[in-house]
Amino acid sequence: MGRVTERRQVLRIRNGTVNSRPDTLVAEEPLEIRLNGKPLAITMRTPGDDFALAAGFLVSEGVLGRADELRNIVYCAGATADGVNTYNVVDVQLAPGVPLPDIALERNVYTSSSCGLCGKASLDAVRTTARWEIADDPPVRVRPELLSGLPDQLRAAQRVFDKTGGLHAAALFSAEGELMDLREDVGRHNAVDKLVGRALQDGRLPLSGSILLVSGRASFELAQKAVMAGIPLLAAVSAPSSLAVDLAGEAGLTLVGFLRGSSMNVYAGAERIIV
Repeated sequence: MGRVTERRQVLRIRNGTVNSRPDTLVAEEPLEIRLNGKPLAITMRTPGDDFALAAGFLVSEGVLGRADELRNIVYCAGATADGVNTYNVVDVQLAPGVPLPDIALERNVYTSSSCGLCGKASLDAVRTTARWEIADDPPVRVRPELLSGLPDQLRAAQRVFDKTGGLHAAALFSAEGELMDLREDVGRHNAVDKLVGRALQDGRLPLSGSILLVSGRASFELAQKAVMAGIPLLAAVSAPSSLAVDLAGEAGLTLVGFLRGSSMNVYAGAERIIV
C-alpha cells in the first residue's frame, strides 16, 4: 500500500525567506478491527502492516498467543457509497475452538493514535493475565553500554521518519544488541502492536531474551504489551508513567527510561542490568 506518506503544499519561512513548496507528511487514517465479523475497535494509524497491527492488538488483549490460534485476517469492503475497498477495515478470524472475548468488556469504539488505553472501561480491564512468566527470563542481562547504543540503531533504521519527522518507532533487539525488527507508526502503541503481531504470525512468541525499545515515553499500555508478548526488558528514550513502573515491578519487567547517550534511569528489574 502506498499511503504511508502524503504530499501537501506548505508556506515555508526560513530566516526571512518565504517560498511555497510541497512537504511530505506521515499518513494517518482510521483502522477498524473486527473480530469474527463483529466490530471491536477503531484506532488511528499509519497504513501498512495492518494485519500485523490487528494481530498484535489481540495479543495485548489476551485473545491470541500462538500463530495457530489465528485462522485468517482479511480486508473488508470499504464504507464508501460505491463499495470501494478503503483498506481501512480488517476482520480477524480466530481458529476453531479459540474462545471469543466478551466484546462488551473490551474497548469502546475509538482509540487515538497517542493513547491506546483511551476507552478502556477500567484499569482492571487491562490487567490481563499474561501467558508467559517474564520474571524468570534469565538470558537477558545487559550492560549499560549496550543499551546506550540502541537508540542510534533505531534512529538509523527509521526510513519513513527521515522523510516526515512524524513517526514513532518500536524496535526489537536481541540480548546482544542485534536489531531483529523495527516498525513505525503515528501511534507508539500501534508500532509495538505491529512488531508483536509480526512475531505472532511468524510463530516467535513469546519473545523471551529480547529487548523492546520505543522512541517515546513508556506508558502503562506499552509495559502491558511487552509483558503480554513475553518481552523481559522495555527501554524508552523518554519518561515512564507511574503506572508503567508499578506494572513492571509486579510482572518482573525491567523498565529503563530516559535512555539518552550514556545516561538512563532503571525504574524496575535492575537485576538484569550489569553494573
